[in-house]
Amino acid sequence: MKTNLLSATMLAALLAGCSTQKDSSNSAQATPPKKNVEVTIDGVAGFQDTPMEPDGLWHVHDPARPQPPVVTPGTFSENATPPADAIVLFNGTDLSQWRDKKTGGPVGWSVVDGVAVSAKGDIQTTNEFGDLQLHLEFKEPVPPNGSGQGRGNSGVFLMGRYEIQVLDCYDNKTYADGATAGIYGQHPALANACRPPGEWQTYDIIFNVPHFGTDGALVTPGYVTVFHNGIVAQNHQAIRGDTNWKSPGKYTYRGLTGPLALQYHNNSVSFRNIWVRPIPVVDDP
Repeated sequence: MKTNLLSATMLAALLAGCSTQKDSSNSAQATPPKKNVEVTIDGVAGFQDTPMEPDGLWHVHDPARPQPPVVTPGTFSENATPPADAIVLFNGTDLSQWRDKKTGGPVGWSVVDGVAVSAKGDIQTTNEFGDLQLHLEFKEPVPPNGSGQGRGNSGVFLMGRYEIQVLDCYDNKTYADGATAGIYGQHPALANACRPPGEWQTYDIIFNVPHFGTDGALVTPGYVTVFHNGIVAQNHQAIRGDTNWKSPGKYTYRGLTGPLALQYHNNSVSFRNIWVRPIPVVDDP
């Protein structure tokens, strides 16, 4: 009698546990993922419920993060003639050295009067590059339209993974880690050197690729130096990994080369005079 009573009790408990687990599972499935709430501080829209940056001071895309100081640029490298050993990626004629990033097919961008105009998706180079020197020129649309991240948005992706932001930040504030010449979502530019929309601007970039061990673990991060209109915007700055929206960055194993990519972000940004030089890294003291 005791045995039967114990068995009945255990069976009831087991059934109750199964019912609880099922209810809990259904409840978890029914709970929608958390949606970040956009907030505006001093006219800057961003987020304060995204992950913290590694320094522990700011959230990713934090609108309270200080804005880069505005510096009026001088004249630097506009219409720079490619050096003799440069690989010219766009000379105003065609985009034959580029392909659609998503499909691998022909690009959807147009070439008008020697200028490539972004449209219909991101593009990337047919060739891959490692450590490099990159020059390109871009022009923001006129009249300016939108504000924050919605104004003249594009980007230069090193190895197709690490974005140097292109944005119209002339008299247009956005979250600091998403402003012009910033490493997107990670490191704001040291200065806002933007020219007015409709004027040509230059990026001169030196990039060192990240290195991984045989086990796939990161040995050294990627580093980037960025001159925006002749002003140093990133000074041999370590990259924290792949650049993504609302993410502080995380590395995944990559080889020593990758394509260059240009972003279409619903804004028709113009590009010209794009060339690259592969460069060695000399470790002599």
